[in-house]
Amino acid sequence: MSSPPAVPDPRNLRASDADRERVANVLREAAGDGRLTMDELDERLDAVYAAKTYAELEPITHDLPAHRDAQAPVPATVPRADPARFGGDGSSSGAFAILGGFSRKGEWTVPKNFTAFVLLGGGEIDMRDARFAEREVTVHVVAILGGVEIIVPEDATVRVTGAGILGAFEHSDAGPGTPDGPVITINGVAVLGGVDVKRKPTTEATRQARQLRHEARRERLEARRDYHQDRRNHHRERRDARRYGELD
Repeated sequence: MSSPPAVPDPRNLRASDADRERVANVLREAAGDGRLTMDELDERLDAVYAAKTYAELEPITHDLPAHRDAQAPVPATVPRADPARFGGDGSSSGAFAILGGFSRKGEWTVPKNFTAFVLLGGGEIDMRDARFAEREVTVHVVAILGGVEIIVPEDATVRVTGAGILGAFEHSDAGPGTPDGPVITINGVAVLGGVDVKRKPTTEATRQARQLRHEARRERLEARRDYHQDRRNHHRERRDARRYGELD
């Protein structure tokens, strides 16, 4: 029987957007009180929104009175699995592609063990919007003269143990996630092929972020338009004032 995966150090777990916003609010209040200059505020806010873990957030407010309140609560233990996200039967136990391709994405259920095999083909395993049969799942991948792209949720704890033989098995996005996220182990082998593991936000989060960027761009364009309109009105009023002054 294999031993259960070790629980990651809580300080190295991934922080959420709410955690980052909590720290950002403390910085804004400190700037309002005169404890930080605007340049310091901008610099620290950049660090907040770039932070991925609780450990990276901690030093940002270490010299502020509200330091304790700014820190995101770091759980000492892993919480119980969310029944809205975990549980049920897997949609399929595996996927195979020989001189072709396969795709698993969208709303599907990842089983406890999922096996993928490609030979002279390609595959996509996207778990961002998936449900998980259990909180801890394992994906076994064999890629021969082909490639498999694996996309995991941002909050997942990811362990990659696969190897490449005259090929590549990408490990760069492995690491801890949030306490309530899934735990995904990816193993296998890539022979004259590749397995690429990427960590991305959910499609809904991506859509919302894109919408926010569009709204911010529209607001900037409207502000620029209003500025130029005010300038034109100002010049018109000065021109009219000079004209009427000459007539008088």
